[in-house]
Amino acid sequence: MLTSFLTLLSLGCLTGVTTVLFGFGGGFITVPVVYGVLTMSARPGTDTDAMHIAVATSAAVMVVNAAAAALAQWRQGRLRREYVWPLAAFIAAGAVAGSFATTLIGGTALRLLFAAYLLVTIADSLLRKGFLSVADRTRPQPLERGTVTFGGLGIGLVAAGLGVGGSVMTVPLLRRRGLPMAEATAMANPLSVPVAVAGTLVYALAPATPAAPGQLGYINLTAGAALLIGSLPTIAVARRLVGRVPDRVHSVAYVALLVAVLIVMLALGL
Repeated sequence: MLTSFLTLLSLGCLTGVTTVLFGFGGGFITVPVVYGVLTMSARPGTDTDAMHIAVATSAAVMVVNAAAAALAQWRQGRLRREYVWPLAAFIAAGAVAGSFATTLIGGTALRLLFAAYLLVTIADSLLRKGFLSVADRTRPQPLERGTVTFGGLGIGLVAAGLGVGGSVMTVPLLRRRGLPMAEATAMANPLSVPVAVAGTLVYALAPATPAAPGQLGYINLTAGAALLIGSLPTIAVARRLVGRVPDRVHSVAYVALLVAVLIVMLALGL
């Protein structure tokens, strides 16, 4: 138990860094970490429903991480209202539906969807123009109404369903509108908050099977606390790095981290 707590605590520091630099809210780190800890610490023959718990715990952690990072980014003047609102409202609506859908999907199918989502995102970032380097525009372009409405609903649906906060869709979306990585990742944090809140409420009220002490619905409170203890101080430090990382390096590192997470999920026995 102590080893698991220390593992979560140390990796919580990593979620703090990724929250600030990549807008993940911790989701893409938290899901494989919690899943791995639960499966490795489970007694043989027991059903921990680890993937559902990992997704739910990730959503709860993201509420705090994304809100803290969004506040820090706002104080530094990196948030632009025309890109955050009303996209956030449609993301929230999609997140409610996505969270409910996840409670009906089996753990194996959920792991496959998580990996497939990572694979598609990595391929899209590498093969389609406009992510690794911004398009040659005089200024960033606004979001179209259809993108805000249907794109927002789709982002919320997928992000809440997989517990990833939506940054892996919002960052490429904003990037291809001509925004530098520092601004695109900054705005991913406030756009992750409605996903995290909607998901947390649904997962907390869901009747987890089997029920376990230290859980609120599917949310593992101990794991969530350990991750937050590690991530919150790191967010306060890492926010000073935003804007200092060269744009090209920032975008390449974003894709590299997604590749690393996919490898970890495969190694955990996807």
